Amino acid sequence: QVQLVESGGGLVQAGGSLRLSCAATGLTFSSFHMGWFRQAPGKEREFVAAISGSGDSLSYARSVKDRFTISRDNAKNSVYLQMNSLKPEDTAVYYCNAGPRVVGNPNDYWGQGTQVTVSS
Repeated sequence: QVQLVESGGGLVQAGGSLRLSCAATGLTFSSFHMGWFRQAPGKEREFVAAISGSGDSLSYARSVKDRFTISRDNAKNSVYLQMNSLKPEDTAVYYCNAGPRVVGNPNDYWGQGTQVTVSS
């Protein structure tokens, strides 16, 4: 059974930093693309960042590029999202996603989410 468990969310002031982690079990981790998505109240879930199985291909939403960094450690079956220069508009529930070909497929694997709140 595949499980993705996020951690590291919390309350931070604008300009601060947080590091999210996602631990995966039950899958051949290095074979999966990993992504981070977020959903703010009243809004649709949106893409944040993605990383290929080997870690050599990265992509970011324009709104977070140059502030957020996605990385992975295949030996630890984990993916991370380092978030710097946080803004109130980054407030959302952040979800980890695993897909064998692409990220974002609702039929692939998702974590339960971790809340990030950025105060102004």
